[in-house]
Amino acid sequence: MILRLAFASLLARAVTVAMTILAIALSVGLFLGVEKVRTGARASFADTISGTDLIVGARSGSVQLLLYSVFRIGNATNNITWDSYQDIAARPEVDWIVPISLGDSHRQFRVMGTTPAFFDRYRYRGDRTLAFAGGNGLDDLYDAVIGADVADALGYAVGDPIVVSHGLASFTDHGDQPFRVAGIVEKTGTPVDRTVIVGLEAITAIHVDWQGGAQTGQTTPTERIRQMDLTPDAVTAALIGTQSRLQIFGLQRWINEYPEEPLLAVLPGVALQELWAIVGIAETALIAVSAMVVLTALIGMTGMIFSSLNERRREMAIWRAMGARPATILGLLVIEAVLMAAIGAVLGFVLVYAALAVGRPVIDAAFGLWLPMDAPTARDAAVLAAVIAAAALASLIPALRAYKLSLADGMMVRI
Repeated sequence: MILRLAFASLLARAVTVAMTILAIALSVGLFLGVEKVRTGARASFADTISGTDLIVGARSGSVQLLLYSVFRIGNATNNITWDSYQDIAARPEVDWIVPISLGDSHRQFRVMGTTPAFFDRYRYRGDRTLAFAGGNGLDDLYDAVIGADVADALGYAVGDPIVVSHGLASFTDHGDQPFRVAGIVEKTGTPVDRTVIVGLEAITAIHVDWQGGAQTGQTTPTERIRQMDLTPDAVTAALIGTQSRLQIFGLQRWINEYPEEPLLAVLPGVALQELWAIVGIAETALIAVSAMVVLTALIGMTGMIFSSLNERRREMAIWRAMGARPATILGLLVIEAVLMAAIGAVLGFVLVYAALAVGRPVIDAAFGLWLPMDAPTARDAAVLAAVIAAAALASLIPALRAYKLSLADGMMVRI
């Protein structure tokens, strides 16, 4: 009986109720949308590098090593000598190893020297490999492969010339040895998008006429450079895949105790978790902001109920005169609030999943961020229950006021 009365009361105020439900739906949708983005961002962050068992660099900190080797942020404290790199590569536990050489840049984008094996071994978002939107890989000494963000920001196309600058904030270009854009990598949502990739030997080639970080003043013809032994003296870091997961910790211990020079080997997943613990405070802020939006919608609902009390005092007085108890009036208002919150929350769920179904491919193509679209979880159900419970609690304030209204006050005509 009281449920039917609540439905009839809501229908009698259809426009106001509909606006309140829409506000709740949008706020719940925002909250769930932020949660989906947070979950997707965390998963994408954790999947920045996959399938790599160890990252090796000069001894520093695990987060610092991860930042400069994977995210191209900061600089290495030292390099790994080529002899040490070969010693590691010769270990029986090593299935594959890919060297990385950093230090130069191109118009604020980092330049990374590596081998063609990088395109085969680098994995992200589980087991995805790098794909080319145009062109191909590193076939010539002066070939360069650029990320999607580099191509978009600088307007490069396959075949365009590209000149590497010495260092990160240098005004000195390696203009005597220009590269050619041989390929453009599809959007990945990883630091590869913001990287110019060249061959490891090319890094040595462009520094032939440099010594101690300065130019020697001579210019060696490229034809002669191509005939030189361009094996590097050192590399910045290396990505390693082991023969077996059981060998990871043994190889890591051996590298960390390497007697020839101080080295550090870290597990990418562990280092990523440490880094997320540092930057993850942003997700807490996002959740707090979206929760405040939901709270604002519930406050608006409470205000709507309050504003309707004066209009409904005669209605309530008639119910009281017909034998309705004060508790019935209180229950009626609480049920109305619960119904509005429940309908709004469910509608919010529908809006979020509809937006995900339409927007996921677009977001993935534009930002490389894959948002999960799993079935509603226990956490989602908890959000729904929390919104309904909060609505019930918020409605108690106007409901208690209605509870205290006397029959004489309700029938009294105010002038």
